[in-house]
Amino acid sequence: MATTVSIVCKRTVVSTKAVEPGKYLPLSVLDRFMDKNHIRMVYYYQTSGDLELGQLTKKLRETLSEMLSHFPIVTGRLLRDEMGHWKIKCNDAGVRMVEAKAKGSVEEWLRSVDREKELKLVYWEDMLQKPYYWSTFYVQLTEFEEGGLAIGLSCTHLLADSICATKFMKAWADISLGNKITSPPIFHPLPHQRPQNRKPNNNSYMSLISHYKSLIENPISIKEAKYTTISMGFSDQMVQACISMAQPNDSLSPTSTPTPFEALAGLFWVTLSKIKGIKNGLVDTSLYLDVRKILGLDEGFFGNSMLYNKVHLDENFNLDYDKFPQATKAIRNVVTKFGNEEIMGLIEWFENNDINSSAMMNGHDLVFTSLENVEPYLAMFQDKFKPIHVSYYIEPVFGEGHVLILPTSNDEGPLGRVVMVTLQEEEAIKLCEDEFILQFSPTILMKY
Repeated sequence: MATTVSIVCKRTVVSTKAVEPGKYLPLSVLDRFMDKNHIRMVYYYQTSGDLELGQLTKKLRETLSEMLSHFPIVTGRLLRDEMGHWKIKCNDAGVRMVEAKAKGSVEEWLRSVDREKELKLVYWEDMLQKPYYWSTFYVQLTEFEEGGLAIGLSCTHLLADSICATKFMKAWADISLGNKITSPPIFHPLPHQRPQNRKPNNNSYMSLISHYKSLIENPISIKEAKYTTISMGFSDQMVQACISMAQPNDSLSPTSTPTPFEALAGLFWVTLSKIKGIKNGLVDTSLYLDVRKILGLDEGFFGNSMLYNKVHLDENFNLDYDKFPQATKAIRNVVTKFGNEEIMGLIEWFENNDINSSAMMNGHDLVFTSLENVEPYLAMFQDKFKPIHVSYYIEPVFGEGHVLILPTSNDEGPLGRVVMVTLQEEEAIKLCEDEFILQFSPTILMKY
């Protein structure tokens, strides 16, 4: 059966409570560096077959309006301050909502979905020449005629990272259930280091600054290339097997055991390097990591708190040895050594030099994004109405590609993970046939 999507209507949804007049929210230096990117997320739900088409959309539209009262930054509009930096005027202009319908059922859709089809479920518009009239958030509700719902959320990365966007969905679900928001948003600046602790010449954090300087000074040239996304599900058991294989034989210490993200990132780093024809070493790679806990930010902090960091291979990297444990170790070194002083040094460097880059932060490298801390399956809108599948995208994708790793539903075990790989089309075809990956029996959730 055809699974086409048709738009029923577009509207603006505003909050139920007016914000105080003259309220502005500044954006941090970490926000400003992400203004060329945007986030797209799709949550799939099974619904009762006896619901009249449009009935669920109406209810969710009403609860969205109520929930938006807690998110003045989302319903505001972009302006430039006297320094030329972005800020938000909280004027209750609302978010854009698209209401749509699709033929067939959500189960049929998921059996044959690909990147192109999935992105039809999450509406997005690039910024207009007059940003003051541009909605920074979009919501699309797509009801399937034979049962099921897809909620698509898209937003500019300038205002939120994927973790914030996930919390936005959870807050909406909380309100829909008639509950209080479990983690209400908090809008405050990034922390500042005490003056006596500042060490501008300390080399311990210069590598992070050097990485961002390189991104700014060497912007990527946009090439016409067709990218596609492969989504693979790895069971709890298979992730455990991957972790065991990724651990060096000469290291039995529990502290050296890689996390699911580190092991899977190592696995795909080695595999994709081979697919890309890299014979000496591995393809240039960066990690995109959450630093909320490192900075001591509140659980509800709303804003960008994820950073890119380069992965450097050990000087003793041995081409004749098993690359998988070596690659995983290099990734683990970056994750475990990411410290407060290093991050504060970068933030202060941004602020002291008034850096306001227009470069694409996810440029040349193969980027691995860790969404280990997101909990999308908690977004339950009513009894037994929880996500059956979720997808995340950070757009646009350039360079060597993007690998995004996130948890599966807890029903599938604590170590279960989904790996979404966005590559040029010819590389994606080879990935689906790669024996090194296939030994872990991944479930192909979406392919070219």
